[in-house]
Amino acid sequence: MIPNVLTIAGSDPSGGAGIQADLKTFAALGAYGMSVLTGLTAQNTLGVRAVMSVPADFVTQQLDTVLDDVRVDAVKIGMLADASIVSAVATVLRDRRPSTVVLDPVMVAKSGDRLLLESAVDALRDELLPVVDLITPNLPEAADLLGVPEATTEPEMLEQLSALAAYGPAVLLKGGHLGGPDSPDLYLASPGAPVVRLSAPRVTTTNDHGTGCTLSSAIAALRPRSESWEDAIRAAKSYLTDALAAGDRLDVGHGHGPVHHFHRWY
Repeated sequence: MIPNVLTIAGSDPSGGAGIQADLKTFAALGAYGMSVLTGLTAQNTLGVRAVMSVPADFVTQQLDTVLDDVRVDAVKIGMLADASIVSAVATVLRDRRPSTVVLDPVMVAKSGDRLLLESAVDALRDELLPVVDLITPNLPEAADLLGVPEATTEPEMLEQLSALAAYGPAVLLKGGHLGGPDSPDLYLASPGAPVVRLSAPRVTTTNDHGTGCTLSSAIAALRPRSESWEDAIRAAKSYLTDALAAGDRLDVGHGHGPVHHFHRWY
């Protein structure tokens, strides 16, 4: 079966992140991709110049239109921009309950520009986390969600991992911001479950734009055909590592370029 996977996210006109990265990832991993737009950005590999949100009621109309017609095997959520969009998405998920939902809590672009208003962080944590299956924050996003300083050690990561899992979803806390030769990620299926440490060698490249979008999309695309979340996460991490390593084949922009989503083909 070819899974149908829906991304709910913003647009990146330079093609490295957002729905463009999501759809490329779905296609590269053999899934049929669909998209609901939550916002438009004016951005490139150097940074974000402007963000325009889609009205929340139109986000709801897009979601209902897809769900009324198409079997959706997995959902990936990215940039949601503001509290009204967060609430709209949470309401549809509660009412329609797709079987697999991955949330990448996109808050700040790699350039440092905010993609989620600070006023919407509470809504994301309190309304959306309880109705998704897996969240994939990096260390700054985890700290933002919890209102605490960013973790700088693995013991601090473990504390924040448990705190996030208490809101309901499984958590993949990404440790790339720690530095060092490896990028340690910690996975917790539920409060009290064993913590799984998933480490990958750090790839030295400037082509790292959209890595969070790509990883969460890969997990969503792979989960319907995987035995477990852990299996899907391991396969997604392997795909992303290869896409990062192949990124230097591309010549896109003058800043943080994209990963090579189709590295297996060209």
